[in-house]
Parts: sequence; structure tokens; C-alpha cells
Amino acid sequence: MKLLLTRHGQTDWNVAGKIQGRTDIELNETGIKQAERTRDNLAKEKIDLIMTSPLKRARKTAEIIAGKRNIPIIVEEEIMERYFGKFEGKTSLEFDFDEIWNYKLNKQYEDAESIKELFGRVKKFLEKIKTEYKDKTILIVTHGGVTVPIRATLEGIPEGMEVLRGFGIDNCEVKQYEL
Repeated sequence: MKLLLTRHGQTDWNVAGKIQGRTDIELNETGIKQAERTRDNLAKEKIDLIMTSPLKRARKTAEIIAGKRNIPIIVEEEIMERYFGKFEGKTSLEFDFDEIWNYKLNKQYEDAESIKELFGRVKKFLEKIKTEYKDKTILIVTHGGVTVPIRATLEGIPEGMEVLRGFGIDNCEVKQYEL
């Protein structure tokens, strides 16, 4: 199985440094252009299927990348962004953002998904698609937070890295994996 991984295009909250989580924010003009560039960069790539988060910013990115190609798009709840609860809409300067991304600490919050809950959800999704789509090329369109456990699962966590917030990927960056 060939897996292509990308993050949605830019939103106004990305520019403002706000934590989006599951708040359903639209792409901005830059985000639309990023998705169009990614579509053009992947134009010669055989893609059997696109799986996307249900949030608008990811769905729109997936639709733009699919363009006029007849690629089925499947909405997958398991790759929805991490739920940040009361931290959504705040900037990383308004709370201890490193603490929420510390894998070893795995702090439990009253109304936010812990990092290990996120990892568990994403690992379950990866196991499912490895079985169901083993001979396919799949593009996953998701969020920065979800790219962290995907990369950690497929590449391993760099030695000595406890705070994983910098381990995600940029808007519309594409990573490729063979599973």
C-alpha cells in the first residue's frame, strides 16, 4: 500500500496562531492556492482513493486536490483533528501548549483529547486501512495534530523527543509512505 499524507490548506486561524481543533474553519485564499498547487504536484500520481477528515478545511482541500479526476473521496471520522476542548480558539501562548503535546506526560484534561487517546485513535485507523486497502494508493487529507501520530507510527518518534507538537507537517505538505 502506498500512503500519501497531507495537511489541509491554510486557514485564517493558522495565520493568527489559534488552535483550531474541531472548530470548523474554512480555508482562506492562501489555503485554496496551496491545495491547487498540491493538486498540480500530484497530477501524475495514481491515486485510488482520498480519505479526508469531515472538517471543512480538510474536505475542501481533498475536493480541490481531486479536481476533475474521478477519485472517490471517503470522509473518515478517525482522522478528524484532535479535540482541544477549552483550548480551541486560543493561541499557544495562552496556555502550556508543550504540556498538551508531551507524550510521556500524557496529561488528561477535563474536556480535551489526551495525546495517547489521539495516538490510539489514529493507530486503529492505520491498521484498518492497511488491511482494507493493501494494494491501493491512498491520499489522506487531515490536520496537523493527526499528522503527528501518523508520522510517529510510520517513522518512529525521534530519540529524546517528548514534546511532539513540532512533529506534524505544514499546510499541504505531502509525505509518502510504503506500508
